[in-house]
Order: sequence, then structure tokens, then C-alpha cells
Amino acid sequence: MPHHAEQPGSEPLHVSLVAIPEAVVSTLSGIFDVMNAFAVMPPGNSPRLAPPFRVEIVGLHPGPLELASRVPITVQRSITGLDTTDIIIVPSVLLGPDGWHKDRHPELVGWFRTMHRRGALLCSACSGIFLLAETGLFDRVEATVHFGYANAFKTVFPEVLIHPERVLVVSGQREELVSSGASMTWHDLVLYLIARHVGSTAAQAVAHFFALQWHQDGLAPYIVFEGRNDHGDNAVRSVQEWVATHFSVANPLEEMIRRSGLSERTFKRRFTAATGFSPIAYVQRLRIEEAKRRLERTEASVDEIGWMVGYEEPAFFRRLFKRVTGLTPGIYRRRFRIPEFAQVGVKS
Repeated sequence: MPHHAEQPGSEPLHVSLVAIPEAVVSTLSGIFDVMNAFAVMPPGNSPRLAPPFRVEIVGLHPGPLELASRVPITVQRSITGLDTTDIIIVPSVLLGPDGWHKDRHPELVGWFRTMHRRGALLCSACSGIFLLAETGLFDRVEATVHFGYANAFKTVFPEVLIHPERVLVVSGQREELVSSGASMTWHDLVLYLIARHVGSTAAQAVAHFFALQWHQDGLAPYIVFEGRNDHGDNAVRSVQEWVATHFSVANPLEEMIRRSGLSERTFKRRFTAATGFSPIAYVQRLRIEEAKRRLERTEASVDEIGWMVGYEEPAFFRRLFKRVTGLTPGIYRRRFRIPEFAQVGVKS
């Protein structure tokens, strides 16, 4: 395992930030800047420590490299001359319309395995797990990925135990496999690495300086529910199309069963098999999704919104909303509503 950077006389931990053509520049550059924070933070903003990390952008070949957004960066060092490193971080990658194709970067995958055997931490930000998972080291191990890529990831790597609703997952016998979830959760990844290797005080100082926040409520509030409809069951799909615009009616389950033309028992079995949700749970998710939009975009009270989406009992609606999103309706509204200063309007 990498040594602790606070140990007296210890060398800074070497961090290999991996650059590939599919990488997203914002994640790569953000991680680079924050992990170098101790060299750029003004006096009085951080503990008096020598820089605990030495961060290098590494790749197959040194020199210019155009990333996914066509922004050029410079690969500082080739992995062919790097026999040891303490922490490897694969930033977000952009998946094309055809998804992720394995074996694009076999030399990197082999190098990851070698460095892992020599004690390195393997870390991914967001969709960077697609490349790291090719090592096989995450098979039957818990990890996370951007929720928008979760289905694509399961298709390519069915052996990985993926949890897209989780912000950060630390796995492995040595806690050496670290993955962060959607987009800006690279903040949590970097703060975690600082807390782990430098200390919580240092992590707090960096969070304050960069105005970073831990995503302590998880990612469930950010996930937009979209019912699966690629299952091939036409009876179920027809019902899904109807309930997508009629979820607020009273007793929608009765009408769903009637429209399916199936017996109640057969309908419930086929609907659950096709969508991954029981009919009632599916309706609840549709209702909560509509409630989220109304909380974000309207002035209606929480109780009014509950009634609009199909719940006559306000207390039940509030409990269900928190169970699904992890937040109360009031907290959700404060967090996701566009603040007044950012609202566009015509001033008289």
C-alpha cells in the first residue's frame, strides 16, 4: 500500500493521472489542480505541509494528446518508463453512440494490473471505471459508475457489482479499488484520497479553498427515472405508454391490468420481469419523478404537489418521496431549484 504522506521524511505520493483520447478534459484538469492544491493555496489556507502528492499526466506516449472534447493536453510521461506509482486515477471517459469497446488500450490495462500487484491504488472517476474494469480486478467487487452509463456498463461488465446511486465505493482486500459516481463526484474521490493519505484537516482545508462539497446524500436525488421499455413484452410496453401520462389517476393498477388483457397474477409477474419494478413501485417512481419536476419549477406547496401526482395523504407522500430520493421534499426543492439570482426574466 502507498505510504502515508504525513510520515516524517516521506516522499510525496506519486499520482498517475491517465490520459486517453476518450477522456473528459474537465475531470482530468480538475483532479490535477485539486491534488496539487498544496502547492497553489495561499498561506493560511492549508496546513503547513510539503506537497503530499506528485501528480503526473501519464499515457502511452509523451507529448500532445487531443481528448474527447477535442481539447489538446500534454502527456507528461509515458507508462513504459514508469515502473512504480502509488495512485492511478482514470478520469471520466466519453462513451460514443456505440458504447464502450473493450481492448482499445491493452497496454494500459496490462500496466494497471502490474501496478496493482506492486501496491498501487486503482481509482476511477465517473465513467473511468470502463477502462479499469478491463483488468478483471473489479469482477465480483462493488463499484460505482455514472448512473447514465449504468446499463451500458452492466452489459459490458456483468461481473462487476455496480451501484450507480452511490457516490464513492472503496473495495478490495487492501481497500485499493476506489470508484466515484456521476460527474462531479470526482470531488469526493479527491477529498477522500487527501483525507486518507494526508488527514481530515487537510481535506477540509482543500474543500474550503475550492468550495467543494461532499455528496453526503448520495446520488439518488439526481437520478431521473426512466422505465425500461426494451424488454420485448408488447403487452407490458402498451401499459407503460398509458401509465406514463395517467399515473396520477386513482387506482391505476386496476386499469393497467385491464388494459394488459392478462390476469392480475400474470400481469404482475410479467411487468416485474420486464421492467425490474412491481407495477405499484413503477407508478410510485413515475409520480415521484413528476413531483421532483414540480418542486423544481413551480411555487405549489408540497401538499398540493402530492395531491397533483396522485396522493391524497400528505404524510404518505412525504415518506415515499424521502424513501425514493433520500431527501425530504423541502430539502429537495432548496437544493435543485434555480436560485433567484439565476432566474431569467424581464425586469420592469
